[in-house]
Amino acid sequence: MSLESEAAAPGETALPGTLPQALREELVEFRRDLHMHPELGNQEFRTTAAIKERLERAGLKPRVLSAGTGLLCDIGADPGESGGGASMLALRADIDALPIPDTKSECAYRSTVPDRAHACGHDVHTTVLLGAGLVLAALHERGLLPRPVRLVFQPAEEVLPGGATDAIDDGALEGVRRILALHCDPRVDAGRIGLREGPITSACDRMEIALGGPGGHTARPHLTTDLVTATARVVTDVPALVGRRVDSRSGLAITWGRIESGHAPNVIPQHAELAGTVRCLDLDAWRQAPDIVVAAIDEVANLHRAKSEITYVRGVPPVVNEATSTDLLREAMTARRGADAVEGTEQSLGGEDFSWYLERVPGAMARLGVRPPGERTVRDLHQGDFDVDEHAITVGVELFTAAALLDTAR
Repeated sequence: MSLESEAAAPGETALPGTLPQALREELVEFRRDLHMHPELGNQEFRTTAAIKERLERAGLKPRVLSAGTGLLCDIGADPGESGGGASMLALRADIDALPIPDTKSECAYRSTVPDRAHACGHDVHTTVLLGAGLVLAALHERGLLPRPVRLVFQPAEEVLPGGATDAIDDGALEGVRRILALHCDPRVDAGRIGLREGPITSACDRMEIALGGPGGHTARPHLTTDLVTATARVVTDVPALVGRRVDSRSGLAITWGRIESGHAPNVIPQHAELAGTVRCLDLDAWRQAPDIVVAAIDEVANLHRAKSEITYVRGVPPVVNEATSTDLLREAMTARRGADAVEGTEQSLGGEDFSWYLERVPGAMARLGVRPPGERTVRDLHQGDFDVDEHAITVGVELFTAAALLDTAR
């Protein structure tokens, strides 16, 4: 693949690796194909095969992960070595879709799979990483890649606690000294990225609670456990109680998504179920959260004479962007598109399993702008009509390739 050479615009640095028009068009078509054929976590067999075929066609040797979906691919590393010590830069993308319908009405590439959609932009992340891999492979052939790079196409990001842990167990971080990622952001214009040093996402856990009592007649609640009232008190009192047991700056928040109990207006039920999420801005508070939350639920349930069974599912810690890695992303974007293409971003309450990689090695995640410039419609992730300005694919590839070229003596 021949790479175009363009003069740097004011404020930019001349770097090799500008995308040829033919590759830009190919990547758009690749993304649209993924968008039409979304696959849920740990079921991404078609997606994995498509990535593998294109990398092999470029002369690379990807390795499918042991679970059968997702893959790793090294560029510039000696065969049989893990990047020569701990010298690799890893670039990561998630490849799974969501179990929601695609509601876009007039779109030639809308999902063809019922109740499945790439409504979080993982098809874009995957395509960006594929494009970066193709460009970096071409640069390596010309002797222009300063350090080996590993491509991490990770499955099951949407499945708690996330496919990152399986990828790590499969060797994703062996020989890696730094890891970078990006995530689509519909609040940022295409052609720009958002950066933040420190925490950029939040921790996210899930819990399910079963409350029980003997049941009874609504005429005599004093003779039994008034389970509906007990459930209501858990819903309202536990978040407030937890909020007084952690530093308020930690942002520990409980939000309920499901409540079920009872079948008749004059019968006090014997069973109730609740489910919700626990989100937290602070890493230390997240580590304490299970004990604090479970104790609060038990206290409120016991006060109302209800038995409680709690299933607390650990999710993901916050993504905490390391300073040097954040600076690398900023320098890479500035080199490609100028300093004005970088904006600050706030910490999100969403969770991202990229955080598991950062528990092992330094790294950072950028927010990739996907909003058409000038559009003022408020859009969000995880909605059935989610879509992107596909110019963001080129921008993401440029960001990753520039970061790989600039990651020399850090």
